[in-house]
Amino acid sequence: MTYLGLDLGTKTLGISKSNGVIATIYKTIRHNEDYNYLLKELESIIRNEKIDKIILGFPKNMNNSLSNMANIVLDFKEKLENRFNLEVILEDERLTSKISNDVMIKGDISRNKRKKKVDGIASQVILQSYLDRKDK
Repeated sequence: MTYLGLDLGTKTLGISKSNGVIATIYKTIRHNEDYNYLLKELESIIRNEKIDKIILGFPKNMNNSLSNMANIVLDFKEKLENRFNLEVILEDERLTSKISNDVMIKGDISRNKRKKKVDGIASQVILQSYLDRKDK
């Protein structure tokens, strides 16, 4: 089974991919809230990479309430399911950006480069979290 991990932000979509064991960064797409553009871009990725399941980061507040972005993610999930007829699983993404930044800081990556990579790494953390938990 081939998985696609997604971290949807207001300006970018971080994408990772896995064959079911290790999640790797695929790419980041800039979108400026043009979700139809994202669906078009994802269509070729899903087709070319033969994706079976999508894991979509679900932003919650630390007290487990839904953030404003959560409603956008829920709408995007519905669009993904309708367009691609694939299962889309929501994965709690709390702290993924912090984890991603911490990893890059430890790797001595400059602040400027971290800004460009954080969404891809966050999608990798989201997907890897799902993969690690699914077989337990």
